[in-house]
Amino acid sequence: MRLFAILDVHKCFGDIDFCNISCISLKKASTMNQYITLLLFSLSLTVTSCGQDSRTNLEEEVTTKTDEDAVKNFSIDDYLKENQNLDILTDSIFNSLTTKQKISQLIMPAAGKYGKPHEIINGLIKDSLIGGILMLNGTVEQFTKWIKTFDQLNQSQGNLPFLYSADAEPSLVNRKIMGSTPVKKANEIDSIQEVESVTQKISADLNKIGINYNFSPVVDMSPNSTVGYRSFGKNPENIIPWSNQFIQTTQQNNIIATAKHFPGHGLVSGDTHKSLQVINGSLKEIQNYPPLIENGVLSIMVAHIAIENNALFSTNGLPSTCSKRIVQDLLRDSLKFNGLIVTDAMNMGGVRNVPNNNTKAIAAGCDILLMPTDARKAHEEIMKAYQGNVMKKTIDASVRRIIRMKLCLGLI
Repeated sequence: MRLFAILDVHKCFGDIDFCNISCISLKKASTMNQYITLLLFSLSLTVTSCGQDSRTNLEEEVTTKTDEDAVKNFSIDDYLKENQNLDILTDSIFNSLTTKQKISQLIMPAAGKYGKPHEIINGLIKDSLIGGILMLNGTVEQFTKWIKTFDQLNQSQGNLPFLYSADAEPSLVNRKIMGSTPVKKANEIDSIQEVESVTQKISADLNKIGINYNFSPVVDMSPNSTVGYRSFGKNPENIIPWSNQFIQTTQQNNIIATAKHFPGHGLVSGDTHKSLQVINGSLKEIQNYPPLIENGVLSIMVAHIAIENNALFSTNGLPSTCSKRIVQDLLRDSLKFNGLIVTDAMNMGGVRNVPNNNTKAIAAGCDILLMPTDARKAHEEIMKAYQGNVMKKTIDASVRRIIRMKLCLGLI
């Protein structure tokens, strides 16, 4: 259920705060669909209270039907565009959430062979502590069944629908989602046409399973042994156009694509899964991101990589995920990226031992905390900072971005 187009409502309402038109909260509406239906009903009541002259004009512009034919069909393409109706609904849903529910949107644990046991995931859902789940190593049949089960439980709790993610890179998908359509690894692909074909196959599998967020493509250079075979960097001139093709095809299939690993993992020597890696000097791989941002990539993953000997972007020994200079100042402000920023897995060696790493990553500007070591503890830490008015503005902006994305995917 989505909000229909409300055209020129300010002709009648002026500067009314639409976010407060309906006093009905998610606690009183058993599902988000009911909440939006009730919001629309309250809007229709308010329309009828306007003056006769204004009402006459509005009758030509505003239809307050709540059936599916009358709703505004937001799409994934709307996310980065200016859209007043989308803004209104995003704010309304945001204001309907409790502080606990807002913080939950930021946290994405993993389920699967290398994720948390189902009893832990189910407990997090029942306690409304998470906003999405990474499907990490399993089969097509398992993931499809699990997502249906998680959705049923999540809906019964009155929570916002989940973002379901996967590392469905060409080089990893057949290992991480067993039973998926066989595809070539990224460094074996020979043409941009083949990129499109591979991406279509991956996207079809993800849609079949119920996964709406792909942590791919890898846009790093190829020298690093950990990520090199996973990118299109065998021929450096292919990285940007082939990555862009992967992104566009993925998003045309109503799945979020993710460029990674910002600000660049290809030219460091080691593996961030094991320990913190360092870029010494200039950010040579940063050039891969502006064209992808300009072409509308919806998500970027930040790596656990420190930067040193760089006057502008030194991270002072912290991984980029925990550095405001990299996430907010560079990626958000300088490169003008307005999509979702997700951390690399927070249980990796490159960040695991950083004190207060959960709150530092969110304070730096990351929207989604991927695989925190303890999701319940992460929620508690971030909520404490939020209630103390520390990071409140930053967190509110992240939550709004996530709600907006869920609306544009058609989840809400």
